[in-house]
Amino acid sequence: MKFRRVVVTGLGALTPNGNNVPEFWRQLIEGKSGAAPITRFDCSKFKTRFACEIKNYDPLQYFEKKESRKLDLYAQFALVAVDEAVKDSQLDLATLDMDRVGVITGSGIGGLKTFYDECKNFVEGDGTPRFNPFFIPKMIVDIASGHISIKYGFRGPNFTTVSACASSTNALIDALNYIRLNHADVMVTGGSESAITETGIGGFNALHALSERNDSPQTASRPFDVDRDGFVLGEGAGAVILEEYEHAKRRGAKIYAEIVGGGMSADAYHITAPHPEGLGALNVMKNALRDANMDATEVDYINVHGTSTPLGDVSETKAILKLFGDHAYNLNISSTKSMTGHLLGAAGIIESIASILAIQNGIVPPTINHFNADPEVDSKLNLTFNTAQKRDINVALSNTFGFGGHNASVIFKKFTE
Repeated sequence: MKFRRVVVTGLGALTPNGNNVPEFWRQLIEGKSGAAPITRFDCSKFKTRFACEIKNYDPLQYFEKKESRKLDLYAQFALVAVDEAVKDSQLDLATLDMDRVGVITGSGIGGLKTFYDECKNFVEGDGTPRFNPFFIPKMIVDIASGHISIKYGFRGPNFTTVSACASSTNALIDALNYIRLNHADVMVTGGSESAITETGIGGFNALHALSERNDSPQTASRPFDVDRDGFVLGEGAGAVILEEYEHAKRRGAKIYAEIVGGGMSADAYHITAPHPEGLGALNVMKNALRDANMDATEVDYINVHGTSTPLGDVSETKAILKLFGDHAYNLNISSTKSMTGHLLGAAGIIESIASILAIQNGIVPPTINHFNADPEVDSKLNLTFNTAQKRDINVALSNTFGFGGHNASVIFKKFTE
């Protein structure tokens, strides 16, 4: 069976270092960190007191007050990113076949703040069950895709993928396949997360997963540095419009890149730790290349998972070396989490957007905050430390790995007719 070609025709982003795609890209290329002290709640007694929050976000800039109260922040973020992506795509909603337009979003947690607030109010009350009637629809992880379809009238496939930090990459791969297999012509896909809450920070602190570098938040996310001490929690959303190539061509759409393959795998090893030899990471990249019908030597850039954890960064580089062999030293590799923090279920989509823009602009965003080399990381790898590098990029691969051993990789290619 011959797959239909799928291209990217719209982008949207709401991130800790940029509230739209141009801002996000500019801050990445300039190597700006989005980390700062937490403003959302009193965190004075927490081990970690900083995160990568969205800056200058006012829901009333995007929603009526009554509407905003019905939406958890994670759903608000998703709708904001999708609005930018739809406008960027210049889709004519009046002429689209809405039965052929679908929505697949990803989120690892969903409405965590809503769940916390409602339970807290009940526990602190007199036992009378006074719950907000929107408690459940605000909290459930699939509601963002529901709101998107309702807002625009998209009646095609509609669901949410949940695979921890691989969620939005899984969503992207599913969306790719629905178009490839002729179940849709256009797919709105992406992911959102808003876990910078008392329970989010507290829970990850209990796992010893977060950096505790409270004296220097902006340098706390330091992938591949020997002194890394955990990831920095981020929040936000990204959205991508995928479109069948002939459909995009007929309407004269702007095409950012072609999405040519995706792979998935499981570590089958541990609930939070990666396989020490990077077996799951190796397999998922192999699967993505096989799906794209590409050889490893065709890849120019890898946007790695690179969370800044002691175990994860080493295992991912081991996987890259095993798969790419000597070609690994010809690659540019970078972790944009060094700037955005870790957006959990939304990480994959914003890193895919970074990969797409790297192809389009011929610039590799850096891995910032590298101070001291880790002897367990091969020093000959070009990890694009501290400064963006110009490079003609034909093929970019983006990795995301999640708790539970879930792995997803996606491949983008410079568009040609």
